[in-house]
Amino acid sequence: MDLYEYQAKELFGRHGIPVPAGRVAATPGEARAIAAELDAPVVIKAQVKTGGRGKAGGIRVAPGPAAAEDEAAHVIGMDIKGHTARRVLVEAATVPFEEYYAAFLVDRAEGGFLAMVSGQGGMEIEELAATDPDAIVRVPIDPETGVDQETARRLAVEAGLPDAAAEVLERLWKVMIEEDAVLVEVNPLICTTDQRIVALDGKVTLDDNAAWRHSWEYAEPGDGLEDRARAKGLNYVKLDGKVGVIGNGAGLVMSTLDVVAGAGAAPANFLDIGGGASAQVMADGLEIILADPDVRSVLVNVFGGITACDAVANGIVTALELLGERGHARPIVVRLDGNNAEAGRRILSLAGHPAVRQVPTMDGAAETAARLAAGA
Repeated sequence: MDLYEYQAKELFGRHGIPVPAGRVAATPGEARAIAAELDAPVVIKAQVKTGGRGKAGGIRVAPGPAAAEDEAAHVIGMDIKGHTARRVLVEAATVPFEEYYAAFLVDRAEGGFLAMVSGQGGMEIEELAATDPDAIVRVPIDPETGVDQETARRLAVEAGLPDAAAEVLERLWKVMIEEDAVLVEVNPLICTTDQRIVALDGKVTLDDNAAWRHSWEYAEPGDGLEDRARAKGLNYVKLDGKVGVIGNGAGLVMSTLDVVAGAGAAPANFLDIGGGASAQVMADGLEIILADPDVRSVLVNVFGGITACDAVANGIVTALELLGERGHARPIVVRLDGNNAEAGRRILSLAGHPAVRQVPTMDGAAETAARLAAGA
């Protein structure tokens, strides 16, 4: 479960991590009132569960209450990568003297935790990793020992952070463990001109499997594509590419993402429909993907096992009938293999839907989807 920034900062505050003063607003009028209470220049920040808010115009500075109301009116309702900003965080503008990056995450490959800390913050970590990988200190964290004062101080020193940042790193680790998170990230973590360490942003992903241990009240269905997918029982993750991906089984979907990338395109999402592919499941999956304005083509990659490919094909045909004109919005490349694959292909051929292209191999289907996404 991904938290909004304001929720992450509320969590930080409960663990003693300094954050700028501010509150969330659902209307421009509320934004004006909060700015008046703060009695200082403020920042209006769109609350969406995706990155790229600044580039999309979802973060704006306002010198006073009237400007805060105007800027909030521009941001509320804004679409950012398929996520609608229904709220804004109004917080006191804080001028950084230096910016850092800090994160703790579950390292599934190694069966433990990983700390990532850098003396360079304020930019996307992927970009920093590509341009200057040595700028990021990566330290495996033993689940048994965790992050104590000594470990936090060592992380700060190796990354070039001031001594005062060590205490914040230690408290971020407590958020990770005590709240059952799989990711705790601050970008940027800043040092102010008066030498205070402040979490200027916050990203937290909680482990849904630990919900029974907590009284979380964070779910807000309908605020984004991932929330809509979760409400339909679909395993969906929004990415930044142009090729929508649907598959049956997490392993197959992960392989499909790699093949799409190898074909020269970036996947727009991860969507696993699981072992079944009924008409309604296919319709739900296609509806979610086609609602993403970044998607330029869709790749449906299914290997028939327990669910045969002819059942999958019937599901696709019925799904497209249910979607009507929305099913014509993007080209849909289908690759069927495995149990009853030939029968499934015949069903799609007889249906003759103008949006559907069949390709027999996964590599060929990925290449076709990539080419269509590029407009070729």
